[in-house]
Amino acid sequence: MKSQDIVILLKLVSLQNQEDSDLLDSPDWSSGREEPYSVRGLGNSLGISKTEVSASLNRSLESGLAIRDRSYRRVKPNRRDLCEFIANGLKFVFPAKPGAPERGVPTGFSAPMLEGQLISVGQDIYVWAYAEGRVRGLSIEPLFKSVPEAVQKDQRLYEYLALVDAIRLGKQRESNLAVERLKQRLLNK
Repeated sequence: MKSQDIVILLKLVSLQNQEDSDLLDSPDWSSGREEPYSVRGLGNSLGISKTEVSASLNRSLESGLAIRDRSYRRVKPNRRDLCEFIANGLKFVFPAKPGAPERGVPTGFSAPMLEGQLISVGQDIYVWAYAEGRVRGLSIEPLFKSVPEAVQKDQRLYEYLALVDAIRLGKQRESNLAVERLKQRLLNK
C-alpha cells in the first residue's frame, strides 16, 4: 500500500456519493471530458499520473480494500474494510507529525466542516501547506502531495481526508470521534 491509495479510494467513495445524490453539476460530472471513474478522470481530478492511479487500483484490489463492480466494470472501494483500515491501521502506517507553521488548507478538526466539533485546551490549527491557502497553522504532510489542490474541487473528499488526518493526529478521544464520523459517512450511503 501507498498513501495515495487511500486518497484514490476516498475519491471513489466521493464519486459514488455524488452519483447517488445526482450531483450532476459538480465539476467531476459536468466536465464532459472524461468519465470520472476512469484512470484518466481520477488522475486529472487528483493530480496523480494515470500510471500511478492504475497501479494504485491494482494494489487496492490485491489488498481487498477495493473490489471490481461487475455491473459497471469499474473498481469500487470495499467501504467496510477501508473504514476498518483507516480506523485501526492508518496512523501506524502513515503517521502524521506536525511541522513548522505555514500557510495552507485547514485539516483535521481545523477543517471548516469539522471546526468546533471538539473543544480542546490549546488546540493547534493544522494545515496542508498550500501557496493559495488563507490559514496559517502547523503543517501536516498530506497523504499525497496534490491533496491540497484536489480538495478545492471536491468538498466530500476534503471532509474524508480531514477526518483521516484527525485520526492520524488525534489522541484517543479525538481519533475515536473522527472514526465515528468517518464510519457515518462511509458506511451509511
